[in-house]
Amino acid sequence: AAGQGRAGVLKIGHNTSVSAGNLRASILAWQANNPDVDFESVEADRGSLLAALDTAELDIAILIGDTEHIGFRGEPFWSERVLVAMPASHALADRDMVHWTDLRSEGFILPAADPGPEICDMLTGRLSMLGARPDIRMSQTSRETVLSLLGAGQRMSLVCEGSAGVHYPDVVYRPVHGEHGSVLTVYSGYWSEHNPTPTLRRFLS
Repeated sequence: AAGQGRAGVLKIGHNTSVSAGNLRASILAWQANNPDVDFESVEADRGSLLAALDTAELDIAILIGDTEHIGFRGEPFWSERVLVAMPASHALADRDMVHWTDLRSEGFILPAADPGPEICDMLTGRLSMLGARPDIRMSQTSRETVLSLLGAGQRMSLVCEGSAGVHYPDVVYRPVHGEHGSVLTVYSGYWSEHNPTPTLRRFLS
């Protein structure tokens, strides 16, 4: 069983929420199909996860966006929609979707921790292309705290679809659309090709 990856240990690192989306579905399916594998999930910032790969404390890291890490293989796994979280009282909350052009004059608040910086770069790039100077505040709190306080404020936040499984009072999520439809963000996996762990090979397959 251990040789086939059906028993043993698998440690996955991630820098995003697993309240919804493909990462959550993948983890739950793995646990259901491999009950004899001791599974461990580690949520941390990108730098800490890549360092843990270096020291073999993790078998694989699944991160938002693209990065290069010397000595490790990286592959895109899937894409998920980008959503805007806003107060339910906001004028845009009545729409089924919002476009980048609708967000040019809005204020945003994002967590300073992962994946806040990646989302900040996306937001800055898209709105700057429209000639807008985005008003973004980086908060030294968790994404859960940012979202839980949105209902009482005037600012918005951007989240990946995987964060939308938890609902907060007076906060709604709406998909963001660009010129070609839904705005997507890529999730990629990073691991060492020299990692002999059968559970990792089975997870990748």
